[in-house]
Amino acid sequence: MALTGRAALLAALGSLPVGIWEPSWTGILAVNAPLAVACACDFALAAPVRRLGLTRSGDTSVRLGDTADVTLTITNPSRRPLRARLRDAWPPSTWLPGTETTASRHRLKVPPGERRRVTTRLRPTRRGDRQADRVTIRSYGPLGLFSRQGTHKAPWTVRVLPPFTSRKHLPSKLARLRELDGRTSVLTRGEGTEFDSLREYVPGDDTRSIDWRATARQTTVAVRTWRPERDRHILLVLDTGRTSAGRVGDAPRLDASMDAALLLAALASRAGDRVDLLAYDRRVRALVQGRTAGDVLPSLVNAMATLEPELVETNARGLTATALRTSPRRSLIVLLTTLDAAPIEEGLLPVLSQLTQRHTVLLASVADPHITKMAKARGNVDDVYEAAAAAQAQSERHHTAEQLRRHGVTVVDATPDDLAPALADAYLALKAAGRL
Repeated sequence: MALTGRAALLAALGSLPVGIWEPSWTGILAVNAPLAVACACDFALAAPVRRLGLTRSGDTSVRLGDTADVTLTITNPSRRPLRARLRDAWPPSTWLPGTETTASRHRLKVPPGERRRVTTRLRPTRRGDRQADRVTIRSYGPLGLFSRQGTHKAPWTVRVLPPFTSRKHLPSKLARLRELDGRTSVLTRGEGTEFDSLREYVPGDDTRSIDWRATARQTTVAVRTWRPERDRHILLVLDTGRTSAGRVGDAPRLDASMDAALLLAALASRAGDRVDLLAYDRRVRALVQGRTAGDVLPSLVNAMATLEPELVETNARGLTATALRTSPRRSLIVLLTTLDAAPIEEGLLPVLSQLTQRHTVLLASVADPHITKMAKARGNVDDVYEAAAAAQAQSERHHTAEQLRRHGVTVVDATPDDLAPALADAYLALKAAGRL
Protein backbone atom coordinates (compact mmCIF):
# COMPACT_ATOMS: atom_id res chain seq x y z
CA MET A 1 0.00 0.00 0.00
CA ALA A 2 1.51 3.36 -1.06
CA LEU A 3 2.32 5.90 1.62
CA THR A 4 1.94 9.63 1.09
CA GLY A 5 2.65 12.88 2.93
CA ARG A 6 3.80 12.66 6.52
CA ALA A 7 3.66 8.83 6.67
CA ALA A 8 5.93 8.45 3.61
CA LEU A 9 8.46 10.91 5.00
CA LEU A 10 8.63 9.21 8.39
CA ALA A 11 8.97 5.79 6.71
CA ALA A 12 11.85 7.08 4.58
CA LEU A 13 13.57 8.58 7.58
CA GLY A 14 13.07 5.37 9.51
CA SER A 15 14.90 3.38 6.81
CA LEU A 16 18.17 5.34 7.21
CA PRO A 17 21.04 3.20 8.50
CA VAL A 18 21.73 3.53 12.19
CA GLY A 19 23.51 1.48 14.75
CA ILE A 20 20.74 -0.83 15.86
CA TRP A 21 22.58 -2.63 18.61
CA GLU A 22 24.92 0.09 19.79
CA PRO A 23 23.50 3.49 18.76
CA SER A 24 26.03 6.31 18.67
CA TRP A 25 25.62 10.07 18.59
CA THR A 26 26.60 9.97 14.95
CA GLY A 27 23.80 7.52 14.20
CA ILE A 28 21.24 9.54 16.12
CA LEU A 29 22.20 12.69 14.29
CA ALA A 30 22.04 10.82 11.00
CA VAL A 31 18.35 10.13 11.65
CA ASN A 32 17.32 13.37 13.36
CA ALA A 33 19.08 15.75 11.01
CA PRO A 34 16.95 14.87 7.94
CA LEU A 35 13.82 14.96 10.12
CA ALA A 36 14.78 18.36 11.48
CA VAL A 37 15.42 19.64 7.97
CA ALA A 38 12.03 18.32 6.83
CA CYS A 39 10.26 19.95 9.80
CA ALA A 40 12.06 23.24 9.20
CA CYS A 41 11.08 23.20 5.53
CA ASP A 42 7.48 22.34 6.43
CA PHE A 43 7.37 25.19 8.95
CA ALA A 44 8.89 27.61 6.43
CA LEU A 45 6.34 26.66 3.76
CA ALA A 46 3.33 27.15 6.11
CA ALA A 47 1.49 30.40 5.35
CA PRO A 48 2.00 33.09 8.01
CA VAL A 49 -0.99 33.60 10.32
CA ARG A 50 -0.45 37.13 11.58
CA ARG A 51 -0.69 38.68 8.10
CA LEU A 52 -4.12 37.17 7.36
CA GLY A 53 -7.02 39.58 6.98
CA LEU A 54 -10.34 38.73 8.65
CA THR A 55 -13.70 40.44 8.18
CA ARG A 56 -17.22 39.46 9.21
CA SER A 57 -20.70 39.77 7.75
CA GLY A 58 -24.09 38.16 8.29
CA ASP A 59 -26.96 38.26 10.79
CA THR A 60 -26.97 40.84 13.56
CA SER A 61 -30.14 39.68 15.31
CA VAL A 62 -32.04 36.45 15.76
CA ARG A 63 -35.08 35.30 17.72
CA LEU A 64 -34.37 32.91 20.57
CA GLY A 65 -34.66 29.37 19.21
CA ASP A 66 -33.80 30.31 15.61
CA THR A 67 -30.42 30.11 13.89
CA ALA A 68 -28.13 32.93 12.75
CA ASP A 69 -25.37 32.68 10.15
CA VAL A 70 -22.19 34.74 10.59
CA THR A 71 -19.72 34.65 7.69
CA LEU A 72 -15.98 35.06 8.22
CA THR A 73 -13.90 36.13 5.18
CA ILE A 74 -10.20 35.15 5.34
CA THR A 75 -7.77 36.93 3.00
CA ASN A 76 -4.33 35.41 2.39
CA PRO A 77 -1.90 38.19 1.29
CA SER A 78 1.21 35.96 1.36
CA ARG A 79 2.81 34.04 -1.49
CA ARG A 80 2.21 30.69 0.17
CA PRO A 81 -1.02 28.71 0.11
CA LEU A 82 -2.90 28.60 3.42
CA ARG A 83 -3.83 25.15 4.69
CA ALA A 84 -5.46 25.68 8.04
CA ARG A 85 -7.85 24.69 10.75
CA LEU A 86 -9.91 27.54 12.21
CA ARG A 87 -11.87 27.92 15.43
CA ASP A 88 -14.45 30.70 15.62
CA ALA A 89 -14.99 31.19 19.37
CA TRP A 90 -18.29 32.49 20.81
CA PRO A 91 -19.81 32.37 24.33
CA PRO A 92 -21.14 28.94 25.41
CA SER A 93 -24.78 30.12 25.34
CA THR A 94 -24.42 30.73 21.60
CA TRP A 95 -24.70 27.00 20.87
CA LEU A 96 -26.98 24.13 21.71
CA PRO A 97 -25.32 21.84 24.28
CA GLY A 98 -22.84 19.49 22.63
CA THR A 99 -22.75 21.26 19.24
CA GLU A 100 -19.98 23.82 19.83
CA THR A 101 -17.13 21.57 18.66
CA THR A 102 -18.59 20.86 15.25
CA ALA A 103 -20.21 24.25 14.68
CA SER A 104 -17.22 26.46 15.50
CA ARG A 105 -14.42 24.57 13.76
CA HIS A 106 -13.63 24.77 10.05
CA ARG A 107 -11.00 23.53 7.59
CA LEU A 108 -9.98 25.82 4.76
CA LYS A 109 -7.52 26.28 1.93
CA VAL A 110 -6.77 29.75 0.60
CA PRO A 111 -4.47 30.16 -2.43
CA PRO A 112 -1.91 32.99 -2.35
CA GLY A 113 -3.48 36.43 -2.79
CA GLU A 114 -7.06 35.08 -2.63
CA ARG A 115 -9.85 34.96 -0.05
CA ARG A 116 -12.29 32.34 1.17
CA ARG A 117 -15.41 32.42 3.32
CA VAL A 118 -16.53 30.14 6.12
CA THR A 119 -19.94 30.36 7.78
CA THR A 120 -20.55 29.72 11.46
CA ARG A 121 -24.13 28.82 12.32
CA LEU A 122 -25.24 30.02 15.75
CA ARG A 123 -28.24 28.81 17.73
CA PRO A 124 -28.36 30.80 20.98
CA THR A 125 -29.99 29.42 24.10
CA ARG A 126 -30.35 32.75 25.98
CA ARG A 127 -31.52 36.25 25.20
CA GLY A 128 -29.13 39.19 25.05
CA ASP A 129 -26.07 40.30 23.10
CA ARG A 130 -23.67 37.56 22.05
CA GLN A 131 -20.24 38.83 21.03
CA ALA A 132 -17.60 36.96 19.05
CA ASP A 133 -14.53 36.23 21.16
CA ARG A 134 -11.53 35.44 18.94
CA VAL A 135 -10.57 33.47 15.85
CA THR A 136 -7.74 30.95 16.28
CA ILE A 137 -6.02 29.77 13.09
CA ARG A 138 -3.50 26.94 12.82
CA SER A 139 -1.61 27.02 9.50
CA TYR A 140 0.07 23.78 8.35
CA GLY A 141 2.91 23.15 5.95
CA PRO A 142 2.51 20.81 2.96
CA LEU A 143 3.66 17.77 5.00
CA GLY A 144 1.63 18.60 8.09
CA LEU A 145 4.62 18.13 10.40
CA PHE A 146 4.77 21.65 11.80
CA SER A 147 2.27 24.48 12.04
CA ARG A 148 2.00 28.16 12.84
CA GLN A 149 -0.78 29.31 15.16
CA GLY A 150 -2.17 32.72 15.98
CA THR A 151 -5.33 34.49 17.05
CA HIS A 152 -7.22 37.41 15.54
CA LYS A 153 -9.91 39.68 16.84
CA ALA A 154 -12.89 39.86 14.51
CA PRO A 155 -15.60 41.76 16.45
CA TRP A 156 -19.24 40.95 15.79
CA THR A 157 -22.41 41.10 17.90
CA VAL A 158 -25.60 39.12 17.46
CA ARG A 159 -28.58 40.30 19.51
CA VAL A 160 -30.82 37.44 20.62
CA LEU A 161 -34.42 38.68 20.76
CA PRO A 162 -37.36 37.29 22.76
CA PRO A 163 -39.07 34.47 20.85
CA PHE A 164 -42.60 36.01 21.04
CA THR A 165 -44.26 32.58 21.02
CA SER A 166 -47.65 34.10 21.88
CA ARG A 167 -47.95 35.73 18.44
CA LYS A 168 -49.94 32.63 17.42
CA HIS A 169 -52.84 34.09 19.45
CA LEU A 170 -52.80 37.44 17.65
CA PRO A 171 -55.20 36.58 14.76
CA SER A 172 -57.99 35.48 17.11
CA LYS A 173 -57.54 38.54 19.34
CA LEU A 174 -57.60 40.84 16.31
CA ALA A 175 -60.86 39.25 15.19
CA ARG A 176 -62.36 40.05 18.60
CA LEU A 177 -60.96 43.58 18.34
CA ARG A 178 -62.68 44.10 14.98
CA GLU A 179 -65.96 43.13 16.60
CA LEU A 180 -65.45 45.70 19.33
CA ASP A 181 -64.52 48.28 16.73
CA GLY A 182 -67.89 47.89 15.07
CA ARG A 183 -66.62 46.29 11.89
CA THR A 184 -68.39 42.96 12.25
CA SER A 185 -70.93 43.41 15.03
CA VAL A 186 -73.02 45.94 16.95
CA LEU A 187 -71.48 48.90 18.69
CA THR A 188 -70.74 48.70 22.38
CA ARG A 189 -71.69 51.14 25.09
CA GLY A 190 -69.81 52.37 28.09
CA GLU A 191 -68.42 55.27 30.04
CA GLY A 192 -65.59 57.20 28.43
CA THR A 193 -66.00 55.89 24.87
CA GLU A 194 -66.53 57.90 21.68
CA PHE A 195 -70.14 58.87 20.92
CA ASP A 196 -71.47 57.33 17.71
CA SER A 197 -75.25 57.62 17.36
CA LEU A 198 -78.69 57.46 19.04
CA ARG A 199 -81.17 54.60 19.11
CA GLU A 200 -84.36 53.62 20.93
CA TYR A 201 -84.12 52.40 24.50
CA VAL A 202 -84.68 48.67 25.14
CA PRO A 203 -85.02 46.99 28.56
CA GLY A 204 -81.60 46.15 29.99
CA ASP A 205 -79.82 49.22 28.62
CA ASP A 206 -77.70 51.21 31.04
CA THR A 207 -79.78 54.17 32.17
CA ARG A 208 -76.65 56.32 32.20
CA SER A 209 -76.65 56.09 28.40
CA ILE A 210 -80.07 57.80 28.10
CA ASP A 211 -79.91 61.08 26.20
CA TRP A 212 -82.58 63.18 27.96
CA ARG A 213 -82.44 66.07 25.52
CA ALA A 214 -83.04 63.78 22.57
CA THR A 215 -85.78 62.00 24.52
CA ALA A 216 -87.56 65.33 25.16
CA ARG A 217 -87.67 66.00 21.40
CA GLN A 218 -89.33 62.69 20.52
CA THR A 219 -91.91 60.28 21.84
CA THR A 220 -89.52 57.45 22.74
CA VAL A 221 -86.59 57.19 25.13
CA ALA A 222 -83.29 57.62 23.25
CA VAL A 223 -79.95 56.16 24.32
CA ARG A 224 -76.46 56.91 23.05
CA THR A 225 -74.35 54.24 21.36
CA TRP A 226 -70.62 54.37 21.65
CA ARG A 227 -67.62 53.33 19.69
CA PRO A 228 -64.50 52.08 21.47
CA GLU A 229 -62.01 54.92 21.74
CA ARG A 230 -58.69 55.03 19.95
CA ASP A 231 -55.48 56.77 20.87
CA ARG A 232 -55.60 55.57 24.47
CA HIS A 233 -52.29 55.36 26.33
CA ILE A 234 -51.02 52.04 27.69
CA LEU A 235 -47.95 51.73 29.90
CA LEU A 236 -46.46 48.25 30.24
CA VAL A 237 -44.48 48.00 33.48
CA LEU A 238 -42.12 45.03 33.79
CA ASP A 239 -40.97 44.25 37.32
CA THR A 240 -37.35 43.09 36.91
CA GLY A 241 -36.70 42.55 40.63
CA ARG A 242 -35.80 39.30 42.36
CA THR A 243 -39.25 37.71 42.06
CA SER A 244 -38.95 37.85 38.26
CA ALA A 245 -35.90 35.56 38.45
CA GLY A 246 -37.94 32.63 39.78
CA ARG A 247 -38.03 29.86 37.22
CA VAL A 248 -41.35 28.43 36.08
CA GLY A 249 -40.66 25.44 33.88
CA ASP A 250 -37.54 26.09 31.82
CA ALA A 251 -37.53 29.90 31.88
CA PRO A 252 -37.62 32.79 34.38
CA ARG A 253 -40.94 34.47 35.15
CA LEU A 254 -39.62 37.56 33.42
CA ASP A 255 -39.61 35.78 30.05
CA ALA A 256 -43.29 34.82 30.36
CA SER A 257 -44.13 38.40 31.36
CA MET A 258 -42.29 39.79 28.34
CA ASP A 259 -44.11 37.40 26.01
CA ALA A 260 -47.48 38.54 27.41
CA ALA A 261 -46.44 42.19 27.11
CA LEU A 262 -45.51 41.73 23.45
CA LEU A 263 -48.88 40.20 22.56
CA LEU A 264 -50.71 43.02 24.33
CA ALA A 265 -48.53 45.64 22.62
CA ALA A 266 -49.19 44.13 19.18
CA LEU A 267 -52.94 44.04 19.86
CA ALA A 268 -53.15 47.54 21.34
CA SER A 269 -51.14 49.13 18.54
CA ARG A 270 -53.53 47.57 16.01
CA ALA A 271 -56.39 49.08 18.03
CA GLY A 272 -54.88 52.54 17.58
CA ASP A 273 -53.66 52.87 21.16
CA ARG A 274 -50.22 54.20 22.10
CA VAL A 275 -47.98 51.74 23.94
CA ASP A 276 -44.96 52.54 26.13
CA LEU A 277 -42.69 50.25 28.13
CA LEU A 278 -41.05 50.69 31.52
CA ALA A 279 -38.76 48.05 33.09
CA TYR A 280 -37.92 48.80 36.70
CA ASP A 281 -36.60 47.28 39.96
CA ARG A 282 -34.60 49.90 41.88
CA ARG A 283 -33.87 51.95 38.80
CA VAL A 284 -35.05 52.16 35.22
CA ARG A 285 -33.72 49.22 33.20
CA ALA A 286 -35.53 50.04 29.96
CA LEU A 287 -37.83 52.81 28.74
CA VAL A 288 -39.56 52.94 25.36
CA GLN A 289 -41.77 55.95 24.65
CA GLY A 290 -43.38 57.76 21.74
CA ARG A 291 -43.08 55.05 19.11
CA THR A 292 -45.44 54.87 16.15
CA ALA A 293 -47.74 51.91 15.66
CA GLY A 294 -45.44 50.37 13.06
CA ASP A 295 -42.31 50.84 15.16
CA VAL A 296 -43.54 50.00 18.65
CA LEU A 297 -43.21 46.21 18.47
CA PRO A 298 -39.63 46.16 17.08
CA SER A 299 -38.64 48.76 19.67
CA LEU A 300 -40.09 46.71 22.53
CA VAL A 301 -38.48 43.49 21.32
CA ASN A 302 -35.10 45.21 21.01
CA ALA A 303 -35.38 46.77 24.48
CA MET A 304 -36.43 43.48 26.09
CA ALA A 305 -33.61 41.48 24.50
CA THR A 306 -30.99 42.54 27.04
CA LEU A 307 -33.22 42.59 30.14
CA GLU A 308 -32.26 40.21 32.92
CA PRO A 309 -33.77 39.75 36.40
CA GLU A 310 -31.94 41.66 39.12
CA LEU A 311 -31.52 39.94 42.49
CA VAL A 312 -32.76 42.94 44.46
CA GLU A 313 -36.10 43.80 46.05
CA THR A 314 -38.20 46.01 43.80
CA ASN A 315 -38.71 49.53 45.12
CA ALA A 316 -42.50 49.90 44.82
CA ARG A 317 -42.46 53.61 45.66
CA GLY A 318 -39.85 54.31 43.01
CA LEU A 319 -41.73 52.20 40.48
CA THR A 320 -44.98 54.07 41.20
CA ALA A 321 -43.34 57.50 40.98
CA THR A 322 -41.62 56.61 37.70
CA ALA A 323 -44.86 55.26 36.23
CA LEU A 324 -46.70 58.45 37.17
CA ARG A 325 -44.01 60.61 35.55
CA THR A 326 -44.11 58.46 32.42
CA SER A 327 -47.92 58.65 32.19
CA PRO A 328 -49.10 62.13 33.17
CA ARG A 329 -52.46 61.61 31.41
CA ARG A 330 -55.06 59.00 32.29
CA SER A 331 -53.78 55.64 31.04
CA LEU A 332 -54.03 51.90 31.38
CA ILE A 333 -51.07 50.79 33.49
CA VAL A 334 -50.29 47.09 33.13
CA LEU A 335 -48.09 45.81 35.97
CA LEU A 336 -46.38 42.52 35.16
CA THR A 337 -45.21 41.45 38.59
CA THR A 338 -45.66 38.82 41.29
CA LEU A 339 -48.76 37.90 43.32
CA ASP A 340 -46.69 36.78 46.31
CA ALA A 341 -48.16 38.14 49.51
CA ALA A 342 -45.08 39.84 50.99
CA PRO A 343 -44.04 42.01 48.00
CA ILE A 344 -47.65 43.05 47.37
CA GLU A 345 -48.72 43.77 50.95
CA GLU A 346 -45.49 45.42 52.07
CA GLY A 347 -44.50 47.08 48.82
CA LEU A 348 -47.31 47.73 46.34
CA LEU A 349 -50.49 48.10 48.41
CA PRO A 350 -49.33 51.13 50.46
CA VAL A 351 -48.70 53.13 47.25
CA LEU A 352 -51.33 51.57 44.98
CA SER A 353 -53.88 54.33 45.54
CA GLN A 354 -51.53 56.80 43.82
CA LEU A 355 -51.96 54.79 40.62
CA THR A 356 -55.64 53.86 40.87
CA GLN A 357 -56.74 57.46 41.54
CA ARG A 358 -55.45 58.62 38.15
CA HIS A 359 -55.21 55.47 36.05
CA THR A 360 -56.84 52.16 35.26
CA VAL A 361 -54.56 49.46 36.68
CA LEU A 362 -54.26 45.88 35.46
CA LEU A 363 -51.92 43.46 37.21
CA ALA A 364 -50.72 40.28 35.48
CA SER A 365 -48.79 37.55 37.26
CA VAL A 366 -47.23 34.25 36.24
CA ALA A 367 -48.61 31.24 38.13
CA ASP A 368 -46.64 28.03 38.57
CA PRO A 369 -48.41 25.08 36.86
CA HIS A 370 -46.53 22.70 39.17
CA ILE A 371 -48.51 24.08 42.12
CA THR A 372 -51.79 23.17 40.38
CA LYS A 373 -50.43 19.68 39.69
CA MET A 374 -49.38 19.27 43.32
CA ALA A 375 -52.81 20.33 44.54
CA LYS A 376 -54.45 17.41 42.69
CA ALA A 377 -52.05 14.70 43.90
CA ARG A 378 -53.50 12.03 46.25
CA GLY A 379 -51.38 8.91 45.62
CA ASN A 380 -49.63 8.53 48.99
CA VAL A 381 -48.88 10.35 52.23
CA ASP A 382 -46.19 12.52 50.63
CA ASP A 383 -48.60 13.52 47.85
CA VAL A 384 -51.23 14.51 50.42
CA TYR A 385 -48.74 16.76 52.24
CA GLU A 386 -47.70 18.32 48.93
CA ALA A 387 -51.36 18.88 48.02
CA ALA A 388 -51.96 20.61 51.36
CA ALA A 389 -48.95 22.89 50.82
CA ALA A 390 -50.11 23.69 47.28
CA ALA A 391 -53.64 24.46 48.50
CA GLN A 392 -52.24 26.84 51.11
CA ALA A 393 -50.12 28.60 48.49
CA GLN A 394 -53.12 28.94 46.17
CA SER A 395 -55.25 30.30 49.02
CA GLU A 396 -52.66 32.98 49.85
CA ARG A 397 -52.46 33.90 46.18
CA HIS A 398 -56.24 34.22 45.86
CA HIS A 399 -56.35 36.34 49.03
CA THR A 400 -53.71 38.71 47.61
CA ALA A 401 -55.64 38.97 44.35
CA GLU A 402 -58.85 39.85 46.22
CA GLN A 403 -57.04 42.60 48.11
CA LEU A 404 -55.96 44.12 44.82
CA ARG A 405 -59.45 43.85 43.33
CA ARG A 406 -60.88 45.72 46.33
CA HIS A 407 -58.54 48.57 45.37
CA GLY A 408 -60.01 48.60 41.86
CA VAL A 409 -57.23 46.59 40.17
CA THR A 410 -58.03 44.05 37.46
CA VAL A 411 -56.01 40.90 38.19
CA VAL A 412 -54.87 38.27 35.69
CA ASP A 413 -53.23 35.20 37.23
CA ALA A 414 -52.30 32.47 34.74
CA THR A 415 -49.63 29.92 33.87
CA PRO A 416 -46.89 30.90 31.39
CA ASP A 417 -48.70 29.33 28.42
CA ASP A 418 -52.01 31.03 29.29
CA LEU A 419 -50.83 34.40 30.58
CA ALA A 420 -50.47 36.17 27.21
CA PRO A 421 -53.97 35.33 25.84
CA ALA A 422 -55.53 35.95 29.26
CA LEU A 423 -53.94 39.41 29.45
CA ALA A 424 -55.12 40.20 25.92
CA ASP A 425 -58.66 39.12 26.87
CA ALA A 426 -58.58 41.37 29.94
CA TYR A 427 -57.56 44.32 27.74
CA LEU A 428 -60.40 43.61 25.31
CA ALA A 429 -62.85 43.29 28.22
CA LEU A 430 -61.82 46.73 29.49
CA LYS A 431 -62.38 48.15 26.01
CA ALA A 432 -65.77 46.47 25.75
CA ALA A 433 -66.77 47.89 29.14
CA GLY A 434 -65.74 51.39 28.08
CA ARG A 435 -63.02 51.67 30.70
CA LEU A 436 -60.43 52.65 28.08
